[in-house]
Amino acid sequence: MLTHHFNWKRLSMASVLGYAPDGTDAFLVFGMHPGTYNDERLSEFLEAFHAELTDDKVTLVWDGLMSHRSKVMTAWAKQQRRWLRVERLPAYAPDLNPVELVWGNLKSTELANYCPDTIDEAEVVADAGLARIGGDTDLCRAFLRHSGLSL
Repeated sequence: MLTHHFNWKRLSMASVLGYAPDGTDAFLVFGMHPGTYNDERLSEFLEAFHAELTDDKVTLVWDGLMSHRSKVMTAWAKQQRRWLRVERLPAYAPDLNPVELVWGNLKSTELANYCPDTIDEAEVVADAGLARIGGDTDLCRAFLRHSGLSL
């Protein structure tokens, strides 16, 4: 009999998979947080992402996650109109969301059959996997191309 005593709850991840403004590059930006991403943490993640872009404008394609649709997040996004445009994916359309390919790749590679004892161990392995994906421009571009999203 196999027994494991997990002593942690949840490690949540947020990511942006996108094209460079001129279309010559593709990239992955990600963040991790013990617990869940709420409206405040999600807006902080996006503000940090924006700070790295200087003056570039962003079209953010979001799935139907509850925190993406909340009143607080909708109001926050409206206040960011000078740089942010939000488009929603249709309901139940994971095949259109390139980030789902990121999660699938991470889960089938670094996290496959992985059973950490602590959330810190899970974070280190997930971070390494996401850094691997983000460091591979061709893989990021392939994920975007597979979803049918283009500039």
